[in-house]
Amino acid sequence: MSDAAQSLLERLTQFRATIPDAVRAIAVTKQVPVEAMRIAYTAGFRDFGESRVQEAEAKQAALSDLKDITWHLIGHLQSNKVHKAIALFDWIQSVDSLKLAQRLDRAAEDSNRIPHLCLQVKLADDANKSGWSVSDLLADLPHLDQLTHVQIHGLMVIPPFGLEASAVLALFQHAHALMEKIRQQGFSRMQFEQLSMGMSDDYQLAMRAGATMIRPGRVLFGDR
Repeated sequence: MSDAAQSLLERLTQFRATIPDAVRAIAVTKQVPVEAMRIAYTAGFRDFGESRVQEAEAKQAALSDLKDITWHLIGHLQSNKVHKAIALFDWIQSVDSLKLAQRLDRAAEDSNRIPHLCLQVKLADDANKSGWSVSDLLADLPHLDQLTHVQIHGLMVIPPFGLEASAVLALFQHAHALMEKIRQQGFSRMQFEQLSMGMSDDYQLAMRAGATMIRPGRVLFGDR
């Protein structure tokens, strides 16, 4: 193993040691080479997050010998790639509309797969992010609970860029409170036990606020 590879392995191993067992660390591997992903696997990572369907497809082919990887789609999903996404990903975390959720449900029925979903919600104005507003999400929940071929597990949150740490923490706490509010409604099919939030700059704040999934990338692999 080269010095660079050994250094990466040590960094990834040290990072994993700081994450509680109750939190699932999803290594965001957008534009990360397969060789670095293999090192992450050696360091104990089993969850990988990709933003683009085509990039994930190529990487899955290259890593097909690693049978216990769980693949997460964390980027925006175009409607024309729904069937492909269901074939490739175990989790689709970036479900940002009722229309997309319904399309995924129909495609899942056709594919005989049951994808795990998170609902992307916007808790602050951000023109660069998609997702439900809180009011729209609450209104759509009864319709989402009627979907029978997907499993909705919780929420996914991305804060607007440039917020102070205190504002980010408050937003994450809002997300946790929202999920608890939804869970207490007692929907029959949706579980709402997963809260995916926190990336390289704010994953520690996310864990403080109750994240069950974090999505680090740059802190693991450096700038791309």
